[in-house]
Order: sequence, then C-alpha cells, then structure tokens
Amino acid sequence: MSLNPNNTLNFSGGPGALPDVVLNQVQQAIINVPEVGLSILGISHRSAWFENVVRETENNIRTLLGLPADYHILFLQGGATQQFSMVPMTMLRGKKHPAEYFDTGYWSRKVITEAMREGPVRVIWSGEKEGYRRLPTDEELDFSPDAPYIHYVSNETVEGLQFDRVLGRDDVPRVCDMSSDFLSKPCDAGKFSLIYAHAQKNIGPAGVTIVLVRDSVVQNGPTNLPAFLDYRRQVEAHSNLNTPPVFAIYVVMLVTRWLLNDIGGLENMARINQQKSALLYSTIDNSDGFYRNWGDAAFRSDMNAAFTLPTAALEDKFLQEAELAGFSGLTGHRAIGGIRASIYNALTLGAVEKLSNFMEDFRFKQHGK
Repeated sequence: MSLNPNNTLNFSGGPGALPDVVLNQVQQAIINVPEVGLSILGISHRSAWFENVVRETENNIRTLLGLPADYHILFLQGGATQQFSMVPMTMLRGKKHPAEYFDTGYWSRKVITEAMREGPVRVIWSGEKEGYRRLPTDEELDFSPDAPYIHYVSNETVEGLQFDRVLGRDDVPRVCDMSSDFLSKPCDAGKFSLIYAHAQKNIGPAGVTIVLVRDSVVQNGPTNLPAFLDYRRQVEAHSNLNTPPVFAIYVVMLVTRWLLNDIGGLENMARINQQKSALLYSTIDNSDGFYRNWGDAAFRSDMNAAFTLPTAALEDKFLQEAELAGFSGLTGHRAIGGIRASIYNALTLGAVEKLSNFMEDFRFKQHGK
C-alpha cells in the first residue's frame, strides 16, 4: 500500500519517484533505524554502521553491473555539475590534444562549457542546427586516437534522446554522464574509464553522486588538485573525506537492494522500462499527429518522453487537466517547453497505463476521434 497515492503518478524529470517499498523503509528510518536505535538523520558518518552502508551499496552496484575489480565506487557531492569540472581537471588539464565531446542536448552543452576551462576541446558532433532532435549515427563520427578521452551524455532528459550503444574507440578512455539512465538497464561498465550519475532519477534522492572510476585514472591524475576535487583523495577516504550525505547514500542502498531482490537485476529492470516506454510511444504514434514526439523516433529515450500538442493552449489545458487527474511533473523543461513524461525505474507500468488512458481520453474530448 502506497504511503501517498500521489507518488505513484509522479512523472517528474527529477527528482523522480522512489519505489513504495523504499519509501516505507525510509519512513521507518527517519524515526528509528532498528539496528542503531537512532534516526537516520542523526547517525554519525564515522560510525561502523555507516561504513557498512557504504560497503553494501558499493557491493550491490558491483553486482548489478558486473563491475571489474579495478574500479573504485565513490559517493560524492556536488551533483553531476561538479563532475563536469572534476573530469577535465583530472583528465584534460595540461594535455596537448583536445578531448572529444558530444553536443547532443541541454546537458551536454553545459558539460562542454566547463571542460573548455581546463583544456582544448573538440566537439565531435553537434545536434544544435537541427534543434537537438536526433543523435549521431556511426557514419557521422570520426574519433581521434590522440584524444585524452571522449565524453558523452547517455540520455538527454530534456529532449528525450538516448544512445543505444557504446561510443568511441577502445584505445581512448570513455567518460559518460549516465545521470538519468544509470541502473535502468545493463551497462558494459568495463568499457568506460569513468561513469558518473547524480542520484535524483533512478537511484535515490538528490544529494549524492555516484562515480565509477578506473584505478588508472585515479593514479594518473594531477597531484596538486584541491582535496575535495581529487579522486585520489576521495578514494583514500572511502567517500568520507568530509561529512557525506548519509541519508542519500542510505536510500541508494535501499534502492540497489530493491533492484537486486525485488526486480531481480538490471535485465529485468530494462524489460519493465521498455514495456513502459513502448506503451507511451504507441499512444503518441497512434494519435494521428495530435501528440508529436520531440525527437527522431530512432533515438527516443526509454526514460523521458518529450512531446508537444498542436497548440500552446492545448498544452496548457492538457497540463491543467492532468494535474486535476492526479498526475504531476508533466510540464516540459523550460528550454523547449511542451510535455515531458519521465518514466524512471520506480514509475510503474500501471502508472504509464493510466497516463496513456488519460492521453487518449483527452485527445478524444478535443477532436472526438
């Protein structure tokens, strides 16, 4: 039974919904963590209990991803935005050849701006001229063997575009911002030198960012960075260099338990997510143009469906009636407007069925067909 039925219809782009089973555990933990006897909000980050939370969360992520042994798992602060800077500070500063970045949407543009502060950057492909409505094909890409690394955003939440393959050369380090689809499906993590994902989409509340970093990146990084921005120091401190977000990390632990024990792993999670997105896109595609997907169908996301209606007035009416019907978070991002339905891990198939029915009913009321 849901603590709050409204949570089940939360289609927000972030922070996203959490599973009911996790919310029930969190409710208990805010009052009293049974094995400690204290509220989760007042447990020391230096306690043995919290050390075990960090250890279990690391192990759960390793198990879910099949992560190779030469990777460190860090729980950092500052969101993905801090990683926009930490990555080039570590891997680009002082380099002669440019790092290669993809410009595929709202978030990748922000990444590029920060990287340029640290060294040379080559934009290997940009979707700006086409309004960020598609992603590149392999034939359009020409990677340099001399690049210090390549960087891309796996899922653009604003435009609803998602890569379905690993990009780049195997002899050039890959870096990926997976903030909005991390742990939503299997990932060949061993092909990347660094993956980062802030936890307000699929894996927990805002406040913690997960970084998977290959040991070679840590060992080869500069030695003169501020401690807080130095992966080496964060690894040495076991994500406890300063007071970490204990509550957020604890919730991530609960979510990873849910993925392992209730869902049965990332292959099952991917099947559920694909069912949800297939239903939603079918509703859009079969609407005789009433609902119009923002991006090219070949690249649309299993996490975020961005679409428009024939007029701005109809979009406003849609959002007003959706709110009255109990749906929340459907307003499109301010950068492009329209409607956006985010269907992260915890958003159930039943919730998407309700949205699909609402969309069909709304269209019928406007056009009678």
